[in-house]
Amino acid sequence: MLDLKTMKSALEQLEQERKIPKEKIFEAIEQALAAAYKKDYGKKGQIIRTHFNQETGETEFYQVKIVVDETLVRIPDENENEDDIQIADGDERVRFNEEHHIMIEDAKRMKSDVVLEEEITFPLEPMADFGRIAAQTAKQVIIQKIREAERGAILEEYGTKEGQIINGFVQKMERGMVYIDFNRATGIMPPEEQIPGEFYKRGDRIRAYLYAVEETPRGINLKLSRTHPEFIEGLFAVEAPEIASGVVEIKSIAREAGSRSKIAVFSNDEHIDPVGSCVGQRGVRVTTVMSELGGEKIDIIPWSEDPATYVASALSPAKALDIQVDLEGRKAVVEVAEDQLSLAIGKGGQNVRLAAKLTGWRIDIKGIAGEEVISEEIGDAEDESIDDGIVIEEGVQAPIEVAEKEAEE
Repeated sequence: MLDLKTMKSALEQLEQERKIPKEKIFEAIEQALAAAYKKDYGKKGQIIRTHFNQETGETEFYQVKIVVDETLVRIPDENENEDDIQIADGDERVRFNEEHHIMIEDAKRMKSDVVLEEEITFPLEPMADFGRIAAQTAKQVIIQKIREAERGAILEEYGTKEGQIINGFVQKMERGMVYIDFNRATGIMPPEEQIPGEFYKRGDRIRAYLYAVEETPRGINLKLSRTHPEFIEGLFAVEAPEIASGVVEIKSIAREAGSRSKIAVFSNDEHIDPVGSCVGQRGVRVTTVMSELGGEKIDIIPWSEDPATYVASALSPAKALDIQVDLEGRKAVVEVAEDQLSLAIGKGGQNVRLAAKLTGWRIDIKGIAGEEVISEEIGDAEDESIDDGIVIEEGVQAPIEVAEKEAEE
């Protein structure tokens, strides 16, 4: 008989540390004991099950037989070998096995209301002395079932956290991949999801955006990102209660991780300033978010239903003098003062490129003296969303490059 006190203590510890229900462990023990019994004392085709009494520690073994008739099984002649049986085309019946099946006529003698494919149980003689191979089989079954239960518990826990920011510790770096330890699970952050210029070392505390939870044959994979646009939204939700409560919404995000981002915000309460809610008193909220992102600059602008107003705000800190919008083509021509031209374009075209991604409009910048910089097409919107992780509405065009010498003029 097992030491129930020791076993229960071990199961409680396993339940607390790995979040595996005790019922799952007892189920694994029962299956392991049944496998061990069959290994040493069972016959071919037998279905053996076990009932483990959690209060007394006693174990009961029993055999299961399936109720069948001639429509479900083939009954060979006594002198026929299984290899000699000719099976007619389309006959899906299995060969009758007296250790696995029981004919319905015989079953009705034990239970009058029995039906086809019902299970009938027969008690077996209790055995406690299992051989080495049987014991090893039982051990393997228990380990496998515990792993399956643990995998299910991890999937249930982290499946609800998908789309959220989670905290962990850097476990190791290997071939550009960063592995992050979450105590019961390990997350993976590939190179393209890492902020350029960031360096990680083992033991560092790290926050990342959980964008996918995948179940694989090797375990549960937690896909993490620090470049995802929604990582910024999650960070602001932590710092600004107005965003966490939904009073202030982040309508759109355009991001070039590690360098600069633009976010458009809107307030559902006219008495609350959406930009001020994100900036915080003396800029403490936005500064905290920027620090988490390694100093990445963040432009916060008010969202507007009016395209001209929205595009003008998106080009901040440059000031627009005049804007002409083509609603059908979703194109905006913006006129700025000549000394604002380089500011509107940004270094390498970054400012106007982010403004285009943020608004979903193609933006052309024109100097007041008539000097014009025409943006180039960025390509298919679908390709852009794949490359940069930013969803751009269908048919939208945005600039990708502006000559630096024109920006400096």
